[in-house]
Amino acid sequence: MPSFDIVSEVDMHEVNNAIGQANREVDTRFDFKGVDAKFAVTEESEVMVSAEVDFQIRQMLEILRAKLVKRGVDIKSFVEGDVETTGQKASMKVKIQQGIDSEIARKIVKKVKETKIKAQTAIQGDKLRVSGKKRDDLQSVMSVLKELNLGIPLQYNNFRD
Repeated sequence: MPSFDIVSEVDMHEVNNAIGQANREVDTRFDFKGVDAKFAVTEESEVMVSAEVDFQIRQMLEILRAKLVKRGVDIKSFVEGDVETTGQKASMKVKIQQGIDSEIARKIVKKVKETKIKAQTAIQGDKLRVSGKKRDDLQSVMSVLKELNLGIPLQYNNFRD
């Protein structure tokens, strides 16, 4: 019975490379000369953006987005927090969303059932497994889900025939 998995994962190695490139660009840009501005990755899979003012943080986010896109990381998986200003320092936490949360997983299961395609969808933690009798049914499920705008990037892997 053919099956595949629906996941939402971010390649952290590519994220770390993009953050390294963004830090180097911030260090060399003229508008950031003499400014203590940097990106850092925390253990909770968050990116900490710190600078002196709110405006600089917004500029740094644009640099980071450009570097992430060039490295093939989908920026939909990054959730920006609020800018926190304390004295001469401003910072922002950008959360890296890994996995599919249960609410979005239920939406996906509901959408697959609404299409009347002969495929079963099972939630397995932070991923979904779709199985069916025909490979064509599974491919049509993929095309339906690609058209669906959920706000998170979806990858389809572990396709077995």
